Amino acid sequence: MNENEISYKIRGAIFKVYNTLGPGLLESVYESALYYQLKKDGLNVIKQVELPVIYDNTSLDISFRLDLIVEDKVIIELKSVEELKSIHFKQLTTYLKLADKKLGLLVNLNCLNILDNIHRIVNKI
Repeated sequence: MNENEISYKIRGAIFKVYNTLGPGLLESVYESALYYQLKKDGLNVIKQVELPVIYDNTSLDISFRLDLIVEDKVIIELKSVEELKSIHFKQLTTYLKLADKKLGLLVNLNCLNILDNIHRIVNKI
């Protein structure tokens, strides 16, 4: 399955979670529900994936945590905020570069229209 096929299935799962739970909950609730739904839909998904920070060819004693990785190809960064800011897009772009992944989805579930709050971010590897 390529990234586009995976992202299509992810979008379907996001719609199910959003339509069931609605807006206004904590990010951790959406993460757990989406993890469950993606697994139920037959996708290989891992949550809270540790991403080491490499600086000057040295692994630092700190790491990032990716919300979800699906099929070892697509990073999902979930938010439950009033409004996405440019830093949220930059954060996912950095995660994609550090993880050497091609596609990420930035999703804000604290919204009135989920269609306008799923954003594809492509890393030009």
